[in-house]
Amino acid sequence: MPTLIKGGRVIDPGRLDGIADILVDEGKIVRIGDHASENIGVSGSLGTPTILNASGMLVLPGLIDMHVHLREPGHEYKETIATGCRAAAAGGITAVCAMPDTRPVNDTRQVTDFILQKAKAADSVRVYPVAAISQGLGGTCLCEYAELKEAGAVAFSNDALPVTNSQLMRRALEYAKSFGMLIISHCEDPGLSRENGMNEGAVATRMGLAGIPGAAESIMVMRDIALCELTGARLHIAHVSTKDAVRALREAKKRGVPVTAETAPHYFTLTENAMTTYNTNLKTNPPLRSEADVEAILEGLADGTIDVIATDHAPQTCLEKDVEFDRAQDGIVGLETSVALSLTLVDKGVLSYAGLAEKMSVNPARILGLKNGLRAGADADITIIDPAMSFTVDAGQFFSLSRNTPFDGWQLKGKAVLTMVGGVIKYHAPKSLA
Repeated sequence: MPTLIKGGRVIDPGRLDGIADILVDEGKIVRIGDHASENIGVSGSLGTPTILNASGMLVLPGLIDMHVHLREPGHEYKETIATGCRAAAAGGITAVCAMPDTRPVNDTRQVTDFILQKAKAADSVRVYPVAAISQGLGGTCLCEYAELKEAGAVAFSNDALPVTNSQLMRRALEYAKSFGMLIISHCEDPGLSRENGMNEGAVATRMGLAGIPGAAESIMVMRDIALCELTGARLHIAHVSTKDAVRALREAKKRGVPVTAETAPHYFTLTENAMTTYNTNLKTNPPLRSEADVEAILEGLADGTIDVIATDHAPQTCLEKDVEFDRAQDGIVGLETSVALSLTLVDKGVLSYAGLAEKMSVNPARILGLKNGLRAGADADITIIDPAMSFTVDAGQFFSLSRNTPFDGWQLKGKAVLTMVGGVIKYHAPKSLA
């Protein structure tokens, strides 16, 4: 049966921005315009359309999260592919990239196949596996990129562990380039970092914790930019958190280096000052940084230095979090709070609604080589957001299996009220779009 999304502000950056209707039929966008439902039986199924009243809401190309840890296989007690996909749908996200730090690591066709089979069974949002750069994430031997690409991997990353061997990273970039694939780099110098989740500085000193300097990130960002420039291969820098990394990326882009970058909502929403309570749900890697770093992240988002907002959704249970701060594992869940936190950038004048759609939909699709957009004939992957809807974050109601969010109890504004994938509604907030 056709679906008519009526009267929303339809935004597809560079193409559309205005009040319009969208007619969806048989999984595709049939028509966009003022009278999209005219001659409804021409292109496919017959019948009266289901009408979704999107007046006062934003209608965007389906949001894509380039950086998600789904934990399956191996850590299903933290998250499964099915629960992670449901959390994504509830957050307005129509597609996620699943990082390879599973157990076993996604470094073979068999693991990639398993992830895709589980995603198909979940029948929710699209899942794009990211395979490992190196076997077992060990940083010594490259994986079989041709086999992994054929199996369905969309990129390669050692996320969770950095590739410290510069020669191996160079070969990874060259190897990926030969297959037209992307390397996603976790930039961290482990010689400068410690497992304590704190930024080096006065706050860490007052808390009695040894900190991680921003240089632990920026040194590796600069190295990988140099290797990107050397090889001409495409490189994407994950979870940027420091001002020096932003500056290095900005300068590299001016030189025409084919590098892109992402940050996460917690890096433009929170600073190290929030951590004085020793709340382990604030412990993440890279750690929350200084106010100067947050300002640099905001500037990088505004001027296009940072291309993407991703969540780095990293589920952990009470077993990993309800312990002493030094012993707690890193990670913040973000799929169900990403939209609201990112909308604060519009309120602050950092981004427009169109700019937000670029960071959360258009740019991820472009970087990954995925088809996405609001146009006739395209797959109907659509996110509808009510920018005025206020709500209280309740971690106990998350679709995710894990609850490790520092935003529990926060009052936020702006929420995804409908997520459509291939013309099928995967999430519909109660009492919305009536």
